Amino acid sequence: MKTAVLIAPQQFALREMPEPEAPPGGLVLQVAACGICGSDLRRWKEGPPAGTRGVVPGHEVAGTVVAVGKNTSRFAPGDRLAIAPDVHCGTCYYCQRGRFNLCDHLQFLGITAGFPGGFAEKMILTSKILTNGIVHPVPAELSLTHAALAEPCCSVLSAHNQAGTTLGDTVVIQGAGPIGCIHVAVAKSRGARVIISEPSQVRRELARSFQPDLIVDPVNENLNQSVRDFTNGIGADIVICANPVAATQAQAVEIVRKAGKVILFGGLPKANPMTTLDGNRIHYSEIQVIGSFSYHPTMHELALELLKRQVIQADLLITDSFNLDDIQKGYQRAASGSALKVIIKP
Repeated sequence: MKTAVLIAPQQFALREMPEPEAPPGGLVLQVAACGICGSDLRRWKEGPPAGTRGVVPGHEVAGTVVAVGKNTSRFAPGDRLAIAPDVHCGTCYYCQRGRFNLCDHLQFLGITAGFPGGFAEKMILTSKILTNGIVHPVPAELSLTHAALAEPCCSVLSAHNQAGTTLGDTVVIQGAGPIGCIHVAVAKSRGARVIISEPSQVRRELARSFQPDLIVDPVNENLNQSVRDFTNGIGADIVICANPVAATQAQAVEIVRKAGKVILFGGLPKANPMTTLDGNRIHYSEIQVIGSFSYHPTMHELALELLKRQVIQADLLITDSFNLDDIQKGYQRAASGSALKVIIKP
């Protein structure tokens, strides 16, 4: 089978690998679609992990079961499945309390060594993945291409659950990449008014199709004033930092209302993770600053349902598709900033 292996910074090698065999308790999935994520782009720029000769990325996966191993009863050949990358241990302090996304031993398909991802014609889902991972059937009404978007939708759904986004809220979303646009769709579905802050003109235009109530260019416009004007001087109920920029986190504390919530959704670069927030404003205005990372497995099932019902419109999110032979072009397109979600179809 054909597999895309990241062998150096911004360099893939297409390799023929032996046909996989279904392990006991596991299965073989024929990959129909796999999205390129922001974390995939970071790994692409950095190259494979130190000490490895290559990695098969890809964790936004949907496909069809083509073989099952001995003692595999949950799924059968022909089943259509969507996969998210998290594989928890099931035994640590956090797993025992249902906080699987905070597992002390969390592993990720397409990221952790020994867990090859979906940029291949086929991939193996072991018994451990089926037991402690995130795997759900795809609704009959949903295409496999659209089902691959369930994974990036999960963390967005989880963030809005944490924020308690509801009718009448004003939500500011900083960043209009694919994740920012999903935030727009989810916030509006929960009855909120949405303001997008995005410095890129291209991405501001792409975000218009998701119908935010206001789009602000934070470079050439005063975001604080725009939010105050929109909210009659009060400030936003919720601000979601959906980008890896520390300055926007500081700005979020300034534009949120008293007793409002700031959601730190986008992680900062590992080499420079520090941020500075106005501690007095947080204290005297009783602002909640909340970290939001990953999701509970139930969010993946919910995401598939919302995609099926077109609450989240996959056609608006997917701007480009490439086959596996053109994966390098797909990554270049995703990195250009002129696309939203890029899908690879092995």
